[in-house]
Amino acid sequence: MPEPDLVIDGGDKMCVQLLIELRGHVLRAGPGAVIHLIATDPAAPVDLPAWCHLTGHAYLGPVPGAERPTFAVRVSDAAKQTEPTRPWHAA
Repeated sequence: MPEPDLVIDGGDKMCVQLLIELRGHVLRAGPGAVIHLIATDPAAPVDLPAWCHLTGHAYLGPVPGAERPTFAVRVSDAAKQTEPTRPWHAA
């Protein structure tokens, strides 16, 4: 698993809020950046890969050995944008 360029602690936020925040971080991080998202929402293991598939970012999977549920994403330069407050809707 590649080392992260950025770690986002989503705490106990619901997945939709996490994706809204992740969207902003992805825009600032730039192509090739690896982001680790700490997410305790039970939907995260399903929603995060689905969002990556929708947008074109690379879902790298769960981070092995992490103390809390942590998932890795690599930012793609060819990703599709989503609406700022609706992460499931194309911009």
